[in-house]
Order: sequence, then structure tokens, then C-alpha cells
Amino acid sequence: MRAALVKEFGPPSSLVVEEVEDPVPGPGEVVIGVAAASVNFPDILVVDGSYQVLPALPFSPGKEAAGKVLSIGEGVTRVRPGDRVLTLVEFGGYAEQLKVHEDLVIPLPDTVGFAEAAAFGLVYNTAWFGLARRAGLAAGDTVLVTGAGGGVGSAGVQLAKALGATVIALARDEDRAELARKQGADHVLTSDPRRLRDDLMELTGGRGVDITLETLGGDILTQVIRATAWEGRVVIVGFASGEQVPIKPGHLLVKNISLIGLQASDYRDRMPDEMRSAMQEMLDMLAAGKLDPQVDRMYELDQAAAALQHVSDGKVRGKIVIVTGRND
Repeated sequence: MRAALVKEFGPPSSLVVEEVEDPVPGPGEVVIGVAAASVNFPDILVVDGSYQVLPALPFSPGKEAAGKVLSIGEGVTRVRPGDRVLTLVEFGGYAEQLKVHEDLVIPLPDTVGFAEAAAFGLVYNTAWFGLARRAGLAAGDTVLVTGAGGGVGSAGVQLAKALGATVIALARDEDRAELARKQGADHVLTSDPRRLRDDLMELTGGRGVDITLETLGGDILTQVIRATAWEGRVVIVGFASGEQVPIKPGHLLVKNISLIGLQASDYRDRMPDEMRSAMQEMLDMLAAGKLDPQVDRMYELDQAAAALQHVSDGKVRGKIVIVTGRND
């Protein structure tokens, strides 16, 4: 099989596509013929060696993939060869075949395509555990989603709306703002970070925001905390700005604000049953038309480096998907 490999850490251009041995499933394992794999911002950090979890070299990046089961190992009961599936993994998705434990395999509805499923997996899983589990979103809450033009941001806008929230989207520019409106945001801001707190307080009638799904860090996080309502929750997903700012505890204390960290992959590894249950519920919502993964662009496996560079350059409106050409 062919795979995009990290043989030494570096920029996206350091990826190489080579022939490697086909994987063979052991007990409890499944081999998936990958039709599509999604590109996520953490993949860039994995490739350049700066991510918190790094596999041994050489390896294929890619934290989610969709395709059909090719073979199963002894004791596998959840799936059979030929089943259409989605999987979330730590690495390995940028390849024509992927071996995973059956606990990480989620059946796909027939109405959901492979590219759509690959674009769906990680970002909606992150949004779910951030909004539903960690922040306890309830219908009627006011939810702010920062970085609304990116993968997690787009998923967060759609999911918060589907769960009954009033959604405020913070977008980088008017192009991404229009995307957020199409995805169901009730209000969209393209605020200067220095004015964000004032704009949010004005928009909420002085009350503030109940929940924020925060992906940017830097000055945005500071302003978000100041604009949080009494007993509000700020879920920190990442620092796309590249800046981690000091937090003033007094801002949390005066309004009983909860500042919450989210490492969504922990639920995949520690609580796979809950991960599969959450994904199945959202796949049902997807099949019912309540969610709509935004596939911005598709690249062939040989173009994996270009796909990563596109994300690194900040040009994405939704998700980038790598396709292998196989649908069998």
C-alpha cells in the first residue's frame, strides 16, 4: 500500500509518499481500506515534531479516516469485512490502509459519503465533548465560538445551534463570517480583539456569554473571559494564534467563571464507548440534515504535503480532505 510518511520532523514539504507493507490485523483489530482522511491543524504540529504526542519515526500522520473494512482479527464482533466505517486515531490516516482496534471503529450510515465522514470525525468529536460534556450546554444558552471559519469552529457553530443554543460566531474576516451565517450562527462578529469584550457585552445586553468554545488563545482569550456571564464556562480547545497568555484569577473569581481545558483525544483513549456513542448520535444528526461538514477542498494522497500546507497557510474555510481513490 501507499502511505504519506514522516521520516524526519519538519515542514509539510518533508512528507514523502512511499510503498509500505500492508497491515495485518491482530486479535481485536480491524484493517480499513481508507477512502478519505481529513487534515487537522494538529497534524501540522505532529509533522514538525512540536505536538505533545509523537510516534516513533517513520509514521503516517492523520487522526481520522473513513472507508470500508478489509479484514478483521480474532475476536472482532463490532464490524465485518465490507462495512462502511469511520475511525478516530492518534496517527496513521494518511495511507491506503489503516489498522485500528475495533473499539475505535464507528459504523457509517449509507447516506454519509467517505469524504464527508472524514471531515466530520475529529472536529465534531471535539465540539461535542467541549460543548455537551465539559460545558454542559443546555437549550437556551448563549454560546460563543471563536475561529468560526476553521474545522472545530465550523463544527461548534453547527452543533451548538443543533443543541438549542443562541450562537455567536467570531470570524477572521467577512468571507468566513458569511460561512458562519450559512451554518446557522445567530450573530457573527469580526471584531478587533481589543473591542471583543465590549462587542460581546453589547450583543448580549450586558449579560455576557454562557459558554465559549475557544480555539485561538492570545488576546482573544483574555477578552472572552471578561465577556463571560456569571457562572459561565470557557472551554479552551487550542491556541491557533500561537500565543498563550497569563490568566488573571480575579476575572474568574468575581463571576464564578469556569475555565475548562479540553483534550478530546483523551475520551477516544480512555472512554471509547462514550466516544462511539457521541459520534453515533452526531452521525444520526448528520443523516437527518442537522449537521453539515464543510469540505473546502480535496487532495490526492500524493498531494498530502500540499494539503497540510494549505491548512498551515490559514486558507481553510471548513475542512481539507485527502482521498486515496479507493471506494471498495
